[in-house]
Amino acid sequence: MKFSESLKKNKDFQVIYKSGKSYANKYLVMYLKENGLGKNRVGISVSKKVGNSVVRHHLTRLIRESYRLQEEHFRSGFDIIVIARVSAKDRNYHEIESALIHLGKLHEIYRTYQQD
Repeated sequence: MKFSESLKKNKDFQVIYKSGKSYANKYLVMYLKENGLGKNRVGISVSKKVGNSVVRHHLTRLIRESYRLQEEHFRSGFDIIVIARVSAKDRNYHEIESALIHLGKLHEIYRTYQQD
C-alpha cells in the first residue's frame, strides 16, 4: 500500500499552480505536476467562498477520504492539488469521490486496475 504526503506550504502550492496542468469538473479542480519522488503529495484547498469552517472542513475530509480509499488506483510520482468549488458544498461522499476519479482519468493518472 502506498502512502501519500500532504502538501501544506504555500510555496509548493504556488509552484504547482504556475507550472502544473489543471482539469476541472462541476465540483472539483485538480492541478497536477510530476515531482520525481516516487510517491504522491496531495494538497486540498477549500475557499471561504464555499462556506463556513464547518462546511470547509467537512469537504476537506470528504476529499481526503475519497483520495485515501482510491489511492492504489492513482499513479505515483505526482504533486496533486484538489480545489473544491462552491457547487461541491452540499454534495455527498459518492459525488465527491466520482468527481475525483473523473479528474484522475482526465489527467491519465487514474487506473481502474492495480499496477506498479
